[in-house]
Amino acid sequence: MLLVGDLGGTKVNLAIISDEEGIRSPVAEATLPSAAYPSFEELLQTFLKPLNYPVDRAVFGVAGPVLGGRADITNLGWDIDEAQVQRVLGLRSTRLLNDLAAVAYGIPALRPDELLTLNEGTPVAGGARAVIAPGTGLGESYLTWDGKRYDPQPSEGGHASFAPIDLIQTELLQFLLRRYGHISAERVCSGSGIPNIYDFLKESGYAPELPLLGERLARVADRTPVIIRAATGEWGECPLCREALRIFVSILGAEAGNLALKVMATGGVYLAGGIPPRILPALKAGDFMAAFCYKGRMSELLELMPVHVVLNPKVALLGAAAYGQASE
Repeated sequence: MLLVGDLGGTKVNLAIISDEEGIRSPVAEATLPSAAYPSFEELLQTFLKPLNYPVDRAVFGVAGPVLGGRADITNLGWDIDEAQVQRVLGLRSTRLLNDLAAVAYGIPALRPDELLTLNEGTPVAGGARAVIAPGTGLGESYLTWDGKRYDPQPSEGGHASFAPIDLIQTELLQFLLRRYGHISAERVCSGSGIPNIYDFLKESGYAPELPLLGERLARVADRTPVIIRAATGEWGECPLCREALRIFVSILGAEAGNLALKVMATGGVYLAGGIPPRILPALKAGDFMAAFCYKGRMSELLELMPVHVVLNPKVALLGAAAYGQASE
């Protein structure tokens, strides 16, 4: 049996796959909070111990670069090593993948009903595919065609420098430079980025903060879900949150367009991660595609590229399982 996992900054999704049932029918699944465990090995043992399945190999997508079979998960203080996990769990083989590489492995396995199309475009057979995933952080990857199948490639493009495309985004950059120094795309295009945009708008005087919203934000550690819910009108009109979400969507569109140009994603662009499925009306409103295509002389090329939102929240697990079975 194959143990697969998707390790993020907030939670870890785990599943056990049998050869008989296949990658879409796990015999066991669980989601565990990352920060509740001092090490990855202890988290895995907590999941596996009561199940008593004959797991003999594992594939994990992890949030960060994988170098020489090791990954340093800075946000959690975890140093994960393939050999160490294999030894502690008594497995025959263990493989770490960058989490977006795992997502990319899952893209070819997605069904049509697991995608929402923002731009039909004109896909090119065998054309490269780009994957961008705003969640706790911002992940990016891409797939290239080797003549027989798509081969995922890892990337840390989410940590490349943020490039504003209009005056308000330029002011946002200046605001954040005073706060952080170097500003990556992730600073403004992720779950942690949305509160940064909100703070900028609030401090610049764009609109006053609603008193009830301010109380809600003060009570939570993660402000992003509150801001998104307020932006969608769940608690009435909130101009501050609505504009923060609009700017976020525009930045996401521009960054997706940057990635699409860099890898020539004529096979399509896929929005994965935890945030896109939660903001579908905002993505469909027009700001995303306008920013995606706003590339001067390359605008017509971007208009031809298909753009899809990945609706399956377990695509990274699907990809890890697909990799595990293909490499067996």
